[in-house]
This record gives sequence, C-alpha cells and structure tokens, in this order.
Amino acid sequence: MRSLMALLSCAFIIVASAASAETRIFIVANQADGYGVDQCLARGEKCGAHAARSYCQSRDFAQASAYRRVDPDEITGSVPKSGANCSHGRCDEYVAITCQR
Repeated sequence: MRSLMALLSCAFIIVASAASAETRIFIVANQADGYGVDQCLARGEKCGAHAARSYCQSRDFAQASAYRRVDPDEITGSVPKSGANCSHGRCDEYVAITCQR
C-alpha cells in the first residue's frame, strides 16, 4: 500500500510540475548590432544561444528552447512591409525566441 501511495504522489508531482511549465514565443526585430548576434539568432546557430537565453531570463523565463528567423508572412498583420517607411529597408527581419519557465 505504501508503494502505491508513493507512486501516486510521484505522479501528482510530475503532473503538477508539467502544468506549471509555461512556454511563450517572443517576436523581436532582428537589428544588426555590429557583433553578429543578430545573424546567430536568425540562422539558429549555437552562437545565438546565449543571447536567446539572456533575452528569456530578462523576462523572468528560465531558458530559451528555440530561436529562429521569422518571415513577416508568419506574423499576422502586426509588422510593416519593407518600403519607404522602413529605415535602411530592414523592416522585414524578425527573430522568434521561444522561452520556457
């Protein structure tokens, strides 16, 4: 009977911790900073892992589980297209960073 109670307790803890896990995707402008961090994030290279993790931690998340370049077509009507209103013609470069608690 004790082993059954211990098993149920473990199952409850696992379910409770999974329920408290939160994932959020942040869309940020991919701006050239002169250090190449933007390209690391946009290409999903390992060199962008620290920047993505720092971004997530600055928003009270524990880790970055993914980061990649996002096409403006993937973002529903919230970003401008390249054109006269864009500085340096770079309105269409964005990065998605997936953060987890």
